[in-house]
Amino acid sequence: MEPIFRTATADDVPALVALVESAYRGDSSRAGWTTEADLLDGQRTDPDAVAAVVHDPQAVMLVAEVDGALLACCQLEDRGGHAYFGMFAVSPSVQGGGLGRRVLAEAELRAREQWGAAEMHMTVISLREDLIAWYVRRGYARTGKTSPFPYGDERFGLPKRGDLEFEQLVKKLR
Repeated sequence: MEPIFRTATADDVPALVALVESAYRGDSSRAGWTTEADLLDGQRTDPDAVAAVVHDPQAVMLVAEVDGALLACCQLEDRGGHAYFGMFAVSPSVQGGGLGRRVLAEAELRAREQWGAAEMHMTVISLREDLIAWYVRRGYARTGKTSPFPYGDERFGLPKRGDLEFEQLVKKLR
């Protein structure tokens, strides 16, 4: 599986929304290991949120295509000295095959080369120990810094439990 990486365009927004939703929400997400379906119902993102990243001059929505199919994506933002990594999704049908590792490595390379980022920052739902462990194996460190989950804002989903929060992870890029 040899991915082709490119920057998303406005034409990609519907496919990107579908990809992110398929990786995190609903029954389709259970085909992969990144599902949040036991923690959250509702949406993971929407066309406005994805379009905002696509059109932001300080951000890039990186996509990975294999044989013309959009199979993975991530958001990168230049935050002056560090980059933010988010909206990472890999199609459940190909999870576990190494594509996610390749997207993450490409994102780190681009953040370092395009913006001179010294670090990559991200936030992960703290209850997602399996996902956090995956990032730790790729050099990310748990900072112990947490931020509250935006309860009451349906743009981020409908929580199924009251103990959700985000934990920050950081990796030095140079």
